[in-house]
Amino acid sequence: MIFRSTSRKPVVIAGNGVREAGAAEVLHAFYQKTRIPVLTTMNAVDLMQDRDKIGFIGVYGNRVANMIVSQCDLMISIGARLGLRQIGNKKEYFAPDASLIRADIDPYELGRDIKTDEEKYLIDAKEFLQRLLDEEIPVYEEWNKACFEAKKLLEPYDKDLGNLCIEKISGLLPENPVVAVDIGQAQCWSAQSLTLKGQEGRILIGGSYGSMGCGLPYAIGACIAEKKKTVYCITGDGGLQMNIQEIQVLAGEQLPVKIFVINNRALGKIAEIQAGSCQHRMLTTTEESGYQVPDFEKIAEAYGIKARTLEGLEQIHDCYEWIHDAEPCLINILIPEATTLLPKMNWNDREMKPLLEESIMGKVKAILDGKGIK
Repeated sequence: MIFRSTSRKPVVIAGNGVREAGAAEVLHAFYQKTRIPVLTTMNAVDLMQDRDKIGFIGVYGNRVANMIVSQCDLMISIGARLGLRQIGNKKEYFAPDASLIRADIDPYELGRDIKTDEEKYLIDAKEFLQRLLDEEIPVYEEWNKACFEAKKLLEPYDKDLGNLCIEKISGLLPENPVVAVDIGQAQCWSAQSLTLKGQEGRILIGGSYGSMGCGLPYAIGACIAEKKKTVYCITGDGGLQMNIQEIQVLAGEQLPVKIFVINNRALGKIAEIQAGSCQHRMLTTTEESGYQVPDFEKIAEAYGIKARTLEGLEQIHDCYEWIHDAEPCLINILIPEATTLLPKMNWNDREMKPLLEESIMGKVKAILDGKGIK
């Protein structure tokens, strides 16, 4: 037996290794059988979508996902490397009350100890999940409900305009879409707030592997691989400028790639670091410090694809027909320069900023503390 039946609040952490092993369907089958909450890493956010999505863990992860990690008593990590961005700089603060079971195909990843008493399985993710699926495991419906109740309670918080913009976009996408995401604030906002309809869609996300500007090339490659199926690209003003010439490929090949530019006219994530870690010594990250943004609408039209600039989130719905037709387009969505990325965890103490009211945090902790959960 792998699973510890004495657990009252187990969770699964699913990494991109699950996808690479072709184990997504087995993961869903395990979830439906046991109702054990499934959290993901950033690179694997598309594994659990629609009504099954809770969120991803780590420094820029969803607050509720990180709080569930802090309250669980058993963690089963599958195909997730559990690097610094997920567990923080001090291992003792990560899932402090949980036993840890890790399954990975890479012996070098398993060579790192997260907990002194963890169980390790050098095994393919699909085989490991199949073994779990075959075990007699209790149904954790009450614990599952508690996690989703906590998520609902926290929904009004940690949402800046970037998150609201992503929610507007995801609400207009068709079922099971393919979405390519660039690096930067747009990546984190998408990982936090992009919820796909259906369980077969894909979010192509660079994580720590892609470089700034990867969003549009990802989208082009996916569109060609899917025989000109519509692909959606979410990028920032900085990311798009890294590979802006690739718009010519869309025009020349008439690829139905829909580009959403979340345009705050700043290199937002870098600007946040300069503000927080460099005492606001800004350099070529904001308009005031020398960074410039072109008129993306005019550039797209110059390449020969239709484009539109939106002054507010409420105008996104006006682009519904463009989003669903078979032509390439660019939708330039303007948001304030000061739009921030929230929440953010201090990886030295796992405190999440901004701090919420004690009454709210108390309610969430009471939901997750397991009282009444069998």
